[in-house]
Amino acid sequence: MKLDNATVLITGANRGLGLAFARHALARGARRVLAGARDPHSVTLPGVEPVRLDVTRPEDVAAAAQRHGDVTLLINNAGIAELGTFLAEDGEASARRQMEVNYFGPLRLSRAFAPVLAASGGGALLNVLSVASWVHGMDLAVYGATKAAAWALTNGLRHELRAQGTQVLGLHMGFVDTDMTHAIEAPKSSADDIVRRAFDALEAGAEEVLADDLTRAVKQGLSAEPGIYLQPR
Repeated sequence: MKLDNATVLITGANRGLGLAFARHALARGARRVLAGARDPHSVTLPGVEPVRLDVTRPEDVAAAAQRHGDVTLLINNAGIAELGTFLAEDGEASARRQMEVNYFGPLRLSRAFAPVLAASGGGALLNVLSVASWVHGMDLAVYGATKAAAWALTNGLRHELRAQGTQVLGLHMGFVDTDMTHAIEAPKSSADDIVRRAFDALEAGAEEVLADDLTRAVKQGLSAEPGIYLQPR
């Protein structure tokens, strides 16, 4: 799918990776860029249209789909990450909070906008995933479970939406240098590099993009013996 003359809706577009998606969509010639955020006043990038959109609120999702029937590219970017293990005291509550945003959010948006994309001739759906879909350390265990669920969702949607001509692209990467990861001491990619690779893959018709060296190594290690996911981290 080409970005030129597209109408793009990005969730969580007021900062971090979502903001980079908005900037690059404009630079590649998108006709309209809709920047979804819980607080539309937090969207300050010139040239985009703020949209009140809390992905955990079904009424916000339904309203966005009703008002913006010309969307040709949906980017499910909004996400949260909480450090903690499954057996921590708040492990279950943390899992519910993160699943609501990282899994049910993309599910709601995809269900609401699938008919919109079909009406546009197919369009595309880009889900922001993570290397944590496959491996993660203990403190990111719960977050990783939500991204694994989002990966499964992406794979399933790809098959369901193929008949209507919708391209479904899963974006995997390691840590990105945004405010969400500022407290994590680890190598990080720039948001601009990740978005550039994601949009290059989208325009090439790809279904999956591994946006950094770490992610490519981990994907290869899934079939190793023992699998990389079995190794302590």
